Amino acid sequence: MFATTHRVTLEDGRRVVVKAAPDETDRLLSYEHDVLRTEALVYGLADGRPELLMPTLLLADFSRTVLPGDAVVVSHLDGVPLNEAGFEAGDPRLMRVETELGAHLARQGSVTGPLFGYPSNPGLQAGTWPEAFGRIIEALLADGRRWGTALPDDEIRAAVARHAGALAEVTTPRLVHTDLWPGNLFVDPSSGALVGVIDPERAIWGDPLFDLVGADAMWHGTSAHLLAGYAAEAGAPWAVDEPAAATRLLLYRVQLALVMLVEITPRAYEGDWLVEYVHQLRAILDRALAGLA
Repeated sequence: MFATTHRVTLEDGRRVVVKAAPDETDRLLSYEHDVLRTEALVYGLADGRPELLMPTLLLADFSRTVLPGDAVVVSHLDGVPLNEAGFEAGDPRLMRVETELGAHLARQGSVTGPLFGYPSNPGLQAGTWPEAFGRIIEALLADGRRWGTALPDDEIRAAVARHAGALAEVTTPRLVHTDLWPGNLFVDPSSGALVGVIDPERAIWGDPLFDLVGADAMWHGTSAHLLAGYAAEAGAPWAVDEPAAATRLLLYRVQLALVMLVEITPRAYEGDWLVEYVHQLRAILDRALAGLA
């Protein structure tokens, strides 16, 4: 629904993955411009750090001469996407994946950056997290107006402004994937071991708590196994229930709900599922705003 991806077998038998960004940039949201450059950046940061479980970047082409848009070539990962592994709730293999994802988030958070915000989008960067997050929200509200998505702009702005203090507690820009849904997690289907993490194109420098929202887009609840895995790797519990942290999680719920609502029109989503999907996203947005009130 965004990039075009091919699995390619080279003449010497190696398998690689070729990913090309869309060339129809008029239908991108503000934050999506040049995101494949962010993907290349993150893979570069993970080079030499196998514990981050990311593919090796083999080639990055941003010339837009070979293909109409940016392209990257990366090593092919073992395993299968978690959403294709067939694990059911209560399966010990799923519990293992969740635990190892928590440990992965602790390791990922050790990677720090120079500024808050989207690495490839200077307009959505700032020296502080409240300022960067405010710019990210304003860009989404502008995208919503552009695509005719009805949003409670004033209520959202007021919530972000009211809780700037909670955002200000984040003082170090840390690597946040933001899109750790099951399709971006590769697992060993026999054991449940987490063997790969892909698609960091939407990564930001920000608050690691953000990834708890990206990994639970429809707000079913953060896995206790994930939190246990984080605590074991970090050497301390993740203080997700502290007031400022809980407030930030609600703000990130608002941000992700905005992304998912606004992108519907430019992506031209259609089908019988869409009515219920929009209803769920509206409910998430309302619930988060109510909590912030």
